[in-house]
Amino acid sequence: MSEGLTGAAGCGPAPVSYDFYLDGYGGALAAEAFAEALPAAVRCVGGLTGRREPDPRWDEGVADAWRRAVCAAADAFAEYGEGRVGGFSVGSFSVTNYRDEGTTGSVVAREAALAELAGTGLCFSGVRR
Repeated sequence: MSEGLTGAAGCGPAPVSYDFYLDGYGGALAAEAFAEALPAAVRCVGGLTGRREPDPRWDEGVADAWRRAVCAAADAFAEYGEGRVGGFSVGSFSVTNYRDEGTTGSVVAREAALAELAGTGLCFSGVRR
């Protein structure tokens, strides 16, 4: 099922497979929803770690933490989008999200990704040699 998923702009394989999302992370999105949220999730985690794919030098535990961070961000983007979190109305139909209206989907995704990356050292923002 994950073979058809590609990275940004359809160039190459996705850095996180749908199979990993389902089995390694325990996600519940449909394949299409995951594929739609994946580019934003990779950008989010790439901004936090400086990597848009796992580094081949990482041990498998760190690489899996990076993948789980992408999955967590994808879940957030699928639920909230990238813009402001809050409610909307169309005619008499209205929906209100349960998050603070001052929050954005990007902030929620970043928080979710950081929770998965905790303890890995991947979010170190100091000077590197």
